[in-house]
Amino acid sequence: MHCSIFIAPSVNGFIATQDGGVDWLEIVGASVSKIDEKSELMGYFNDSFKNYIKSVDCMIMGRKLMEVLSSFDLSPEQWPYPNTKIIVLSNTVKEVPKNLSNYMEIYSGSIPTLIKKLETQGYKKAYIDGGVTITTFINLGLINEMTLTLAPILLGKGIALFGDIFNEVKLENAQVKVFPNNFVELKYTLKYL
Repeated sequence: MHCSIFIAPSVNGFIATQDGGVDWLEIVGASVSKIDEKSELMGYFNDSFKNYIKSVDCMIMGRKLMEVLSSFDLSPEQWPYPNTKIIVLSNTVKEVPKNLSNYMEIYSGSIPTLIKKLETQGYKKAYIDGGVTITTFINLGLINEMTLTLAPILLGKGIALFGDIFNEVKLENAQVKVFPNNFVELKYTLKYL
C-alpha cells in the first residue's frame, strides 16, 4: 500500500502548541480568504489538499488528532475527508466520539496487519496523519512520500511533527510550491537507508 503524509507544521516543525492547540493555523491562514476565495477551513485546505484527498482512498490517524477533529464539531458540509475510510489508532480509546461516529472507526493492533487488511479490502493509497502516527509509520518504513505545507509562523514551544526517527531516511525528488499566503509546500519521496 502506498502511504503518504500531508500536513502543515510551523516553519520550526511544530504541529500544535504544547496543549494541543492549532489556533495558530487560523491566525496565519486568515489572509487566505482575501487572496483565494476557494480556500477554506483555516486557510490550509487549499486546492492542493483537495487534490491530495481525492487521490487517497483511506486515512489512518492517531487518537489525539481524532480528539482535535471532534473539538472542531464540523458540519457534514465542512468535513474535509469526504468518501474516505478513516481508521483511528488507539490502544486506550474504544469508541469514536459521537460527532465523528459516521466518519471513522477505532483500530488497536499491529500496523502491518492493518495495512494488509486494508489491502485485502482493496484500498491502495493511505493518508497518514498525526505526529506519533507519522513517526511510527516512518520507523516501520511505510511512508512513501510526504507533503509538508510550512505555515509562516515560528512557535516558541509545541508538539513536534517528528518524534525519534530510528534510522536515517533520505528525502528525494523535491518539489516546491509557494502560495500567495506565504505557506510553502514541500513534497518529497522517502528512501529508507
